[in-house]
Amino acid sequence: MTSTRRSSRHRSKKKRVTLVLAPIAALGMAVPLMYSAGAATPNEVAADCRTDSDKLESCEFVDVQVKRNSFGPNERVTSVSNNCGSTTAATKSFSGTTSVTRTFQTEDGFTADSSTTLAGSILAVGNKFATQEFNIKRDDTATSFSFTRSDTVQPDHIAFFMWSHKRTDVSGFMRATYKEEQDGQKVFFSPSEGGATHHAFFPQLLQNGTPDGRLWLRNVKCGTPQADGIINSENSARAEPGFSQGGENVTDVEVSLSDVSVQ
Repeated sequence: MTSTRRSSRHRSKKKRVTLVLAPIAALGMAVPLMYSAGAATPNEVAADCRTDSDKLESCEFVDVQVKRNSFGPNERVTSVSNNCGSTTAATKSFSGTTSVTRTFQTEDGFTADSSTTLAGSILAVGNKFATQEFNIKRDDTATSFSFTRSDTVQPDHIAFFMWSHKRTDVSGFMRATYKEEQDGQKVFFSPSEGGATHHAFFPQLLQNGTPDGRLWLRNVKCGTPQADGIINSENSARAEPGFSQGGENVTDVEVSLSDVSVQ
């Protein structure tokens, strides 16, 4: 009887040793798996290119496709003229300034700094697509024009000018070459080779060098949520719907740039 109990305890001890060793063996297998995941990820490539990391030998923007005559953000470019409570239209003077610059956006969005090698590559892509027919802004300095104009504010409405610049959208991917190999290679891509989720936006310019785009007068009915939101913002910048997209309480009238007194 005594020897049987000892044998049982001995087997139980072996089992406990095996259970302790199993997690250690699993951890040992995880180490090489973690080590093999050391290659640069697309997000790391984008970050290294953006910051001009000293780990990089070079970073290039590779164009995949181009779309001309797209429009940029919808911007309010004058102060708001208030004709609320009035039963008659009023002629008001408006003064505004539009400004455009070349921008570069990843999926997260950022503007390439002029000091990075990536910015030089974007400039080279801009040179490739610059033609007499499509005059584009290739560097990252701002180009603007100011204007004055008198227009009609409808009865019981507020009014202001909106602007959306015209641009050439070149989409593609980033190709980064690292100084040292990672997992046997030096070249990595963001988001992937042949991808087209990164965009270089080149504003289009008129022949006189001023920005090309859509300028329009927007009248908004007083007492509506749209008008109240604009009035309560105290002329601060806020997102606005595009041309003819404001709804039934909003009236948009496009103004030809040739009819604007540019300063």
